[in-house]
Formats: sequence, C-alpha cells, structure tokens
Amino acid sequence: MKIDERTFEFSLRIIKLCRHLNKLTGIDRTLAKQLLRSGTSVGANAAEAQAAQSKPDFISKMSLASNEARETLDWLRLINKATPIPSDNLPDLI
Repeated sequence: MKIDERTFEFSLRIIKLCRHLNKLTGIDRTLAKQLLRSGTSVGANAAEAQAAQSKPDFISKMSLASNEARETLDWLRLINKATPIPSDNLPDLI
C-alpha cells in the first residue's frame, strides 16, 4: 500500500476514535480535538508532498508529516493511559 493510502486510512481511524472520545466528557474531548488535528494532518501533508514542486519542497512537506506523526503518537499514548476507553484498537494505531 502506498504512503498516501496508508496515511488516508490512518486518518479515517483517527476520526473514528475521536468520534468515540467526543461522546465522553471533559478532558477527553480536549484530547480528541488535539488528536484529530495532528492525526489527520499526517495524511494531508503526505498528500501535499506528492504534488511538491521540487525535491526540497517534498522534503519539507514530508518533514511536516513526520512531525505530525510524532505528535499524534504522543496524543495516542496519553489517551491510552488517561482515558476510560477500551484500548483494543489503540496499540494498532500507536
């Protein structure tokens, strides 16, 4: 599977998890917003990189995707430890 397809599928899974977190109250919703922003940004930046105008532009956009992926990992790890949700799917996302 190509990187743009993988990141698209990842974004879909993030959206589904955030929908579940939004059903909870308080801090879980705040975490969901942060996760949604970074998790869907991975795919958006990878998709933009596919249309880069130069090699440096490609590297820049893929670097942004990589940074968002690291941030998403941090949010997922935090959610995994701090929220009262069944975490069966979280290890796969992590």
